[in-house]
Amino acid sequence: LEKMTDLVAVWEVALSDGVHKIEFEHGTTSGKRVVYVDGKEEIRKEWMFKLVGKETFTVGVSKTKAAINIDAVSGFAYEYTLEINGKSLKKYMESRLKTTNTWILSLGGTDYRIVLEKDTMDVWCNGQKMETAGEFVEDGTETHFTIGDQSCYIKAVSSGKRKEGIIHTLIVNDREIPEAVE
Repeated sequence: LEKMTDLVAVWEVALSDGVHKIEFEHGTTSGKRVVYVDGKEEIRKEWMFKLVGKETFTVGVSKTKAAINIDAVSGFAYEYTLEINGKSLKKYMESRLKTTNTWILSLGGTDYRIVLEKDTMDVWCNGQKMETAGEFVEDGTETHFTIGDQSCYIKAVSSGKRKEGIIHTLIVNDREIPEAVE
């Protein structure tokens, strides 16, 4: 099995439904191009005469658009860049920091990754979009959901500062969970 002999790039992409691994094989003698997402082959092209170009595919439950750009740097050297939703991976992750909050916690020996999409108020837990119930409270809103038999909620309160905007806090069993940095 000659699997992964032409592996030239690996990226980790944090989306709401989880962290996805993207691997790219580029055979510069055969022109072969193979894209794997989470270990599953998404694209395979053999004997491509054009060694530069772009491969497009989707990632994750929400079918997020992705593309790998193949550019010649010099001679037989190539550069591979990943784009997510039309932005470079770096720009995409920077904008995601502004539009999502992520928490990592352990409950009863199981690890959970919880993501809040601030624009839609959708809550994701380990790749599943959660059923939520929103409620107005004295100082803001609470978005309630359940993990296993634990009741959880994300509290949204105004920071009182325009630049900071709204502060989101995850509460599980009356305990505040610190936000994770991915």
